[in-house]
Amino acid sequence: MRRTPAARVVAVALVALAVAYAALRVVESRGGTLLPVPPVAWLVVLLIAAVVGVLGWNVRQYARGKRPGFDVLLAARTVVLATASAYTGALLVGWYAAQVLVVVGDLDVAGRRDVAITAGVATLAAAALSVVGLVVERWCEVPPPDEDDDGPAGAPATGSAA
Repeated sequence: MRRTPAARVVAVALVALAVAYAALRVVESRGGTLLPVPPVAWLVVLLIAAVVGVLGWNVRQYARGKRPGFDVLLAARTVVLATASAYTGALLVGWYAAQVLVVVGDLDVAGRRDVAITAGVATLAAAALSVVGLVVERWCEVPPPDEDDDGPAGAPATGSAA
């Protein structure tokens, strides 16, 4: 499995930002109001980043030979979780950054300032999730198993003796 390019994650964040900004502007033009992001939202994002980081650290220790009894299936699941975290973080960065951009012109209004602050903190938490996902993907590169007597690992069994 190839690593996720950081440029692709940034592109996802920018597209999400553009779409969310346009949607929020339409909502506001029709009388909608942005509410501050609840602290639990960015706390949960940071908690997920921490869990992904811990799982990735365990896989890294296995890859370095410091954890011989580690489950390889858990390593595979961790890399998938890391990839999902990188993309989810990028989408959330776009969403929360769009909220900041929508209210940035009205920071003298207390309610708008609260939206900007809470969405800004949530943007940073989402960016942390994305970065942790990309780092854990790198940590999850496990070297292939040693060669068996029959040939290289992963080589198809032929069944004929030559």
